[in-house]
Amino acid sequence: MSKGTGMKRATGATPLIAIAAAAVDTETTGLDATKARVVQIGAIGIAHGKVVREPQFNLLIDPGEAIPAEASLVHGITDADVDGAGSFLDAWAKFQEFAGDRILVGHSIGFDLAVLKRECRRAHLPWKKPRSLCVRLLATIANPDLADHSLEMTAAWLRLEIAGRHSALGDAIAAGDIFAALIPELRKRNIRTLGEAEVACLALSHTLEAGHRAGWAEPVSRPQAPAFQPVDPYAYRHRVGSLMSDPPVVVKSTKPTKQVIDLMVKRKISSVLVSDRGTPDQPVVEYGIVTERDLMRRISSDAERVFDLPIGSTATRPLISIRAAAFAYRAIGRMDRLKIRHLAVRDDGGMLVGMLSARDLLRLRATAAINLDDTIEHAKDVAELAAAWSMLPGVARSLIGEEIDPRVVAEIISEELCSLTRRAAVLAEHQMQTEGHGPPPCAYAVLVLGSGGRGESLMAPDQDNAIVFAHGEPGGPEDSWFKNLGAKLADMLDISGVPYCKGGVMAANAAFRGSLDTWKGRVEDWVRRLRPEDLLNVDIVYDLRPVHGDMTLAAQFIGHAYGRGHAEPVFAKLLGEQITAGNPFTLFGGFQLENGRLDVKKHGLFPIVATARTLAIRHGIRERSTRARFEKLVALDIGGERDMKAMLAGHAMLIGLLLGQQTHDIYAGIPASNRIQIDALTREQQAELKRLIKRLQSAPDLVRDLMFA
Repeated sequence: MSKGTGMKRATGATPLIAIAAAAVDTETTGLDATKARVVQIGAIGIAHGKVVREPQFNLLIDPGEAIPAEASLVHGITDADVDGAGSFLDAWAKFQEFAGDRILVGHSIGFDLAVLKRECRRAHLPWKKPRSLCVRLLATIANPDLADHSLEMTAAWLRLEIAGRHSALGDAIAAGDIFAALIPELRKRNIRTLGEAEVACLALSHTLEAGHRAGWAEPVSRPQAPAFQPVDPYAYRHRVGSLMSDPPVVVKSTKPTKQVIDLMVKRKISSVLVSDRGTPDQPVVEYGIVTERDLMRRISSDAERVFDLPIGSTATRPLISIRAAAFAYRAIGRMDRLKIRHLAVRDDGGMLVGMLSARDLLRLRATAAINLDDTIEHAKDVAELAAAWSMLPGVARSLIGEEIDPRVVAEIISEELCSLTRRAAVLAEHQMQTEGHGPPPCAYAVLVLGSGGRGESLMAPDQDNAIVFAHGEPGGPEDSWFKNLGAKLADMLDISGVPYCKGGVMAANAAFRGSLDTWKGRVEDWVRRLRPEDLLNVDIVYDLRPVHGDMTLAAQFIGHAYGRGHAEPVFAKLLGEQITAGNPFTLFGGFQLENGRLDVKKHGLFPIVATARTLAIRHGIRERSTRARFEKLVALDIGGERDMKAMLAGHAMLIGLLLGQQTHDIYAGIPASNRIQIDALTREQQAELKRLIKRLQSAPDLVRDLMFA
């Protein structure tokens, strides 16, 4: 955590909107950084993309020498003002306590850092350059056409007012306000994270050289990957369903408390679930829970009557639950956040299937970090969503270091992406209501499509989502409401770190939003198409996973889509004709590279994923993941086991290569992409990659051969 902020320490992967920062400014005895003495330090906090007005830091300092009259004319501080003020030694200790390990932000901060470093050396204090960002440089990047990137001109462009100009605190507040206003402007230029901002600033070599000649410090830090953090592989390998108690113990609400206590003692259990029916396999919302602690508290407060009272009077509702498919780390985070020891377990349809207790999780190493927690699920705004999402690269990097199957790492990333989308949908719906649009006009479900739905997301996802709602015509009042919801959802995800989909696969767009009948009509249109190019972006709908809302509605849609796709062989045939690995090879057999990189999604992952999906649709296989689809094909004796295993091995290899490259790039301040640096691979890896991509040239033939197997 950043000291005093409650926010996690920033890394190169942290979005600018989520960093804990302190805007700082100094007033000095002159403009020569090699000679100037500090007479005032002002600072103010920045959190969640906003300036925190209180507390403030504002301190005069006795420089130990006369303040030149020309300097006093600028900032108004005279010798009389600092008479009796403390020394820099005292001020520095107080400033460090205020700033902690937050990122320092300032306008032309290279000057401030230089004079602060010189003051520390003069006072025999240790100096370690803090991680920092320069508002002047960021404004130059955001608006290079601005005639002047002074504090005044930049504030005017952003329509901000400056108060207290040429006072340390006033200029610090102005720098903080400008930084907050620049965040969305930088995002328009695809600069979202601290690392990306640092790299962009460091590219302004002419400005940096001018500062260096003037004796200024480097105004921004150079991105670097943090040290590997230990993780407990167990928490990231195992899902709740494999750890839960099944079936859960359920009693009727009317059962006397004494009988329930006797049952708990006999079964050696620490909790029971309570419902009117007293049976499992019902929607999780129908249950309450009674734990040992609940009973102890009830006995303490009502010992004379409690044993004869119905157990339902002691039950806690609503029952807190978690998906059986969730990873163990999510359960640990939820228990920790809510300070509870028991979680009900539900399936994807919301039905009760088991119970999980803290005791079930004792196999975890107590000293290992979980790192990912339940933050996304209780984020209050988009800044908290962004902060939670930014933890993923570090976890992915550590899990790769632990040699966890890269496909499992992709499943974890996908789990977080789905959680992020779900929480953003909840916040968007709340925003719709607070803005006066009212509640949802009918039942609906938010769907994650593509790699996120398959459980194969990596660290360069964009938005692939859709909405299905119960009823309403295109352009009607229901559709209009969900259009607005989709737009808010898209904006929140973009700010959080999942960019808008370049192909427009977002619920904000009409083609990916509609009633159940509208979607069924689209499916009928798809299966009657005669050209493969008419099916652009249709295939990823078959990867959908519902993440929020009415799961039954989503199940009806995907059931219909699969049923019709399976029933029309021409549809799968057309999808198969879209599959191509391209030819990334030169005349002499080397890779055709762009800036030393190869797009392994285009030339490797796409033909593998599309082969599995197309054959799954054709043969009525309802699995979502590429691995499960291939394994089911083998089980059905469709295709050679050797070919399928080769595809699976190649799939795992490509995911591993991409994850390694993406986590490296993110911490280096390079936006994650689907391209890998070929010369960073060993000779063996390059040779294996060539063999795989050459084999994938025949993927269309494989699909044709197995279309009617």
